[in-house]
Amino acid sequence: MMETSKTNFRFKFDLYDTFEWYLRLGPLAEVNRQYLHGSLPTWNAFVEHPNYDAYWRRLAVPPYLEELRVPNLNVAGWWDQEDFYGPVEIYETLEKKDPRHLNYLAVGPWNHGGWRGRDGRKLGPVDFGSDTAREFRARIEAPWFAYWLKGKGTAAIPEARTFRTGANQWEAYDAWPPRDRVRERKLYFGASGLLSFQEPRDGGPEACDTYVSDPARPVPYRKRPITPTYPGGGWPTWLLEDQRFVHLRPDVLSWETGPLAEDLTVAGDIVTHLFASTSGTDSDWIVKLIDVYPEEYAPQPEMGGYQLMIADEVFRARFRNSFEHPEPLVPGQVTPYTIDLHTSDHSFGKGHRIMVQVQSTWFPLIDRNPQKFVPNIFQAAAADFQKATQRVFRSRQYPSHVVLPILTPRD
Repeated sequence: MMETSKTNFRFKFDLYDTFEWYLRLGPLAEVNRQYLHGSLPTWNAFVEHPNYDAYWRRLAVPPYLEELRVPNLNVAGWWDQEDFYGPVEIYETLEKKDPRHLNYLAVGPWNHGGWRGRDGRKLGPVDFGSDTAREFRARIEAPWFAYWLKGKGTAAIPEARTFRTGANQWEAYDAWPPRDRVRERKLYFGASGLLSFQEPRDGGPEACDTYVSDPARPVPYRKRPITPTYPGGGWPTWLLEDQRFVHLRPDVLSWETGPLAEDLTVAGDIVTHLFASTSGTDSDWIVKLIDVYPEEYAPQPEMGGYQLMIADEVFRARFRNSFEHPEPLVPGQVTPYTIDLHTSDHSFGKGHRIMVQVQSTWFPLIDRNPQKFVPNIFQAAAADFQKATQRVFRSRQYPSHVVLPILTPRD
């Protein structure tokens, strides 16, 4: 909320753990009733416009992006806790309007703004083996500006430069996502928590995994206690937190491969195709793609068994057909979802495992879905919140899977 940046720093939570504070608050309608009293225009706009209507279309950036007339370098961080989507979406939008090839992209292993004024060697507990931010400034940013502003150097600048996490090295591409040497493969959810490239062949159409989602006991998005987002605290590096803190919770489903026999690199867009049902009439689906480290990891022994989130997203089921016109779900009906986990350049190392986790709450990062369809969740009442039985299907008829853009080795 732009008009509340100073207020946000001054707000005094009366509980140390903001997870507990937001849970005690109850429905979002209580924010105005107890604290804001209609005083914040931005929050009021959220409440008044819960769907993608003319108000939000007017504020959206992509429609205003015209054909490029000056060079543009879009910079992003793989673990940007504020807005990873923005710079990549701007790059992809401008690619459609760039006949003069002035559009560039650079992505490194950083959080929000992590390429500025830092060395970029580590983020959270993860060591990238070199000073990635300094390398970016010296080898990518400075030469790029030297050429376009001062005519120094060469025009042979790769259009996309990305830091491949896992392998811990910079890569150059003539476009992003890469067009060459990428083959899409489907990684299927299977029985007994197995994740496999083999399409499901056994089990009837009803084969599924089940959990109960309870809005009164939501899954935290990071380890508790959750301190206020600003200033400081765990917010800047929460996307790198070890996901073992929710693994094996009864309301979090997990599937994983066996140890990889060789390195597996994904480079490009990752998409989940989920087949699921709920006993409610609305639901959230959170999907996380995770790199599970070997139990014995010589480069960083303290990372043994670590579950590092590589890609993630939340999808609100009411918007499955349209962001403008939400629709309730039919209880118990298997519904297909396409959930974009966005883009990555990551190498799952030999001996690592690939894991997918699915859950229905991510609190308080994402507001709780009542799991009962109401016209406006911002105005839902406490009585609207209900438990729901969630089923994620993994049959031949309903093959939930993640599509990975796998980079094949060079000849």
